[in-house]
Amino acid sequence: MFDVIIAGCGPAGAMLAAELRLHDVRVLVVEKEAEPASSFARIVSLHARSLEIMAMRGLLERFLERGRQRPVGGSFAGIPKPTPEGLDSDFTSLLGIPQPVVESLLEDHALTLGAQVRRGCAVAGLAQDDEGVTAELADGERLRAKYLVGCDGARSTVRKLLGVGFPGEPSRNDTLMGEMAASAPPEEIAAKVAEVRETTGAFTFGPFGEGIYRVVIPVAGVSEDRAEPTIDDFAHQLRTLAGTDFGIHSPRWLSRFGDATRQAESYRTGRVLLAGDAAHIHPPAGGQGLNLGVQDAVNLGWKLAAQVRGWAPESLLDTYHAERHPVAADVLDNTRAQVALAAGEPGARAVRGLLTSLMDINEVNRYLIEKITALGIRYDLGPGPDLLGRRLRDFDLAHGRLFDHLCRGRGLLLDRTGRLSANGWADRVDLVADPTAALDVPALLLRPDGHVAWIGEHQRDLGDHLTRWFGRSR
Repeated sequence: MFDVIIAGCGPAGAMLAAELRLHDVRVLVVEKEAEPASSFARIVSLHARSLEIMAMRGLLERFLERGRQRPVGGSFAGIPKPTPEGLDSDFTSLLGIPQPVVESLLEDHALTLGAQVRRGCAVAGLAQDDEGVTAELADGERLRAKYLVGCDGARSTVRKLLGVGFPGEPSRNDTLMGEMAASAPPEEIAAKVAEVRETTGAFTFGPFGEGIYRVVIPVAGVSEDRAEPTIDDFAHQLRTLAGTDFGIHSPRWLSRFGDATRQAESYRTGRVLLAGDAAHIHPPAGGQGLNLGVQDAVNLGWKLAAQVRGWAPESLLDTYHAERHPVAADVLDNTRAQVALAAGEPGARAVRGLLTSLMDINEVNRYLIEKITALGIRYDLGPGPDLLGRRLRDFDLAHGRLFDHLCRGRGLLLDRTGRLSANGWADRVDLVADPTAALDVPALLLRPDGHVAWIGEHQRDLGDHLTRWFGRSR
């Protein structure tokens, strides 16, 4: 018997498996695809908060070696603005990296930690009771676990088997995305692209190194057969939109995306939970989807592990939905806004022009980029200073840096007073006593996901919050 079965080995599923293994939870990941995707596939963006998470888990260098850093400015609705000043992170660029590389790195991380991954099989049925979940695979095999998590994508079988509602808007328009070569002179391409973007904000035809261009083309209406596009489809849409196909040829990868926007009504039904695209889908505006799923996994992992290991406080697992559902709802809304801003109608162009001017104000630009990068997230953990519920950026300590102390996925008490103790929780919470720590508060308690759970200086108050988040003292 496994502790947790995860359906789907995409970024959310692989990250969740690794987070659970940090706490010695027995994990099986089942993935319907028999082989990983080709490394030449869709380029995704890892934003600041996701890069912080990789640094927290000791994975950052592996990702930086395989990606290309690009300015984060211009991420909101494609409005060309510089990276805002004052972003509260070491990461003021995004990392462009092929999605299969992300999946491979995270799967390797999970396997190294001891997770089991079975490819070529998928969950086809499930039943749960007071003791656990029985998962039936497509070949008829039955597996038993204490919990099951559906990370099986937008068409999630797990979500459908649960009967969880998935309200929102269906796709109304397609977007073609891909990478390909072009024979037209670069200066001719640049001039025409600038002309088209004056009326079509969602259009992109930009150089991507070695004579390759990354292409994003909005398409009115939805493809009936949802088939993968061809290079001829791209050429036709380019001629329609720009009056030329730029001589495109030799595609690396081609994809079609709809603009459906939906969110699961509940992220938890008994012993079955949802994460990643199984819980929310939205247009790719701002490149937030993969990041949102990885961050779901980091929020859920330690809480589900606590439940399995038997030290979870009452209702801890319910905070997963309480915290992550509003975050995804906000992402859905900002992608709706970005799609509206990219429309070519006069009203949308007028609003886009107004917002473009407003973003010359650094605070406005930073506010919008903090939405895209997830740096602005503050979980509602009750009354307290503004820092409560926010994630903490990395900084130097007397011994190492903050993120160095979070690699094991445990809580962290950072104490400048030298008077506080987490002795009764030493199996779940580490203590760093550092009077030189660059903090404006006496002490704080960090959850394993890096969010601030308590700020103060009194042991009794600390004990109450240690119990709230990490269970009873031992």
